[in-house]
Amino acid sequence: MTYEQAIEGLQTLGFELHSVQHEFELDSIRAVLAELGDPQRRFPSVLIAGTNGKGSTAATLASILVASGYRTGLYTSPHLLRVNERIQVNGEEVSNAEFARAYESVEAATQRLLGTGKLRWHLSYFEVLTAVALAYFAAREVDLAVLEVGLGGRLDATNVVEPWVSVITDISLDHQVFLGNTLSQIAREKAGIMRAQRPVIFLPQEPEVNAAISEIGAQLGAQTVSAAPYLPAEPMESAPRLGAIRNRYPVHAGEVSLEVDSPLLGTHQRRNLALAMAAAGHLRLRGLNIGPRQMERGIRETRWPGRCEFFPAAGQRPDTLLDGAHNPAGALTLRGVIEAGFAGRPITLVFGVARDKAVRELAEILFPLAEHVVVTQADNPRAASTAEIRAMTQSIGADLRELPGVPEALTGAYELTPRPVSGAGPAAGRRGLVVIAGSLYIVGKARGVIREFE
Repeated sequence: MTYEQAIEGLQTLGFELHSVQHEFELDSIRAVLAELGDPQRRFPSVLIAGTNGKGSTAATLASILVASGYRTGLYTSPHLLRVNERIQVNGEEVSNAEFARAYESVEAATQRLLGTGKLRWHLSYFEVLTAVALAYFAAREVDLAVLEVGLGGRLDATNVVEPWVSVITDISLDHQVFLGNTLSQIAREKAGIMRAQRPVIFLPQEPEVNAAISEIGAQLGAQTVSAAPYLPAEPMESAPRLGAIRNRYPVHAGEVSLEVDSPLLGTHQRRNLALAMAAAGHLRLRGLNIGPRQMERGIRETRWPGRCEFFPAAGQRPDTLLDGAHNPAGALTLRGVIEAGFAGRPITLVFGVARDKAVRELAEILFPLAEHVVVTQADNPRAASTAEIRAMTQSIGADLRELPGVPEALTGAYELTPRPVSGAGPAAGRRGLVVIAGSLYIVGKARGVIREFE
């Protein structure tokens, strides 16, 4: 099977896990993995659930493990440009040939089970990718894998592993049609990744979230562990300035002292960094050789594209900030980064979003920051059209323009954004910022063409 055939087969299953037509359950993927020899049992793992920050936490923890000398698998979602991005070992994406090989083995196992009636339906898009990742990690003989939950936790395909450590990042309302309409209901679904007698790392959140995590943890006999000691000890300036877009601060957690120097932008990342460091600390208790210097290096070398990622002005491109910000909590975080780090700058917003998201609420959070809003859409059946976005947001009163193609939207935004000019007058010194947000698929497409403007 070629890589192109594998991708074509994957796409016939629906673009993403939301398109699955059968009920959420784990029996199907467990059956396929058993047919493959249960690859998920051949390496230890860390499982990370949450609404926002789980990808950043996973990327940071994986980088710490690599810096500590361990062959580390990393499974995240969604991808920005290529599905290969989701499956990495030591920071390198699975190759086309390796992806095709793993996909073919998963598909063959699935077809055998369907043929014997042991499987009621074909695995979903996300289930197939999860099985591919687990099979690939086993084939590469990883020392440990860090897995980001796709949706929820209790019935997510990643929950087939038996994690050494579970991590729950910040929880907010999202995917209510699948997970429930209250923070408590959503937290209970995400708490399904806990295991008896094993640690779950979290930080204090809303009272109903804390109560749900504590209750489920007590029922299971899990070790609930706060990552609060790894947060900065003192209040700090809320956002870095242009040219110094890193999180830098000391951490003193018990016997562990280190200097954090992270490229991940925004004060919200300090919570994700704390979770990653606390998880690394518990892996050390399991016998892994992870010390403060390895933590420092891993944090410093973390790469997590498309999440509050800043591109400085170059050529025809003004300063540009990219972030998925696909739910209200993420949009509020992005707004905080902009208000603290880029206050007073004229902003042009490029915005695209899936129609099943809280489109108007996202717009109410982000549109008022911008002098101009350019709406666009991803090449994705779930994407809201520019006309739909306009209809849902027209009462907000933004200067809104529709440019459906992402490259065209980027060109239009750059033309609208002021650049500093010499001399006096109202235009002198105005340095605009383009913000691209609302969907990681929009961010991924924009990121693929952004350097063409240098």
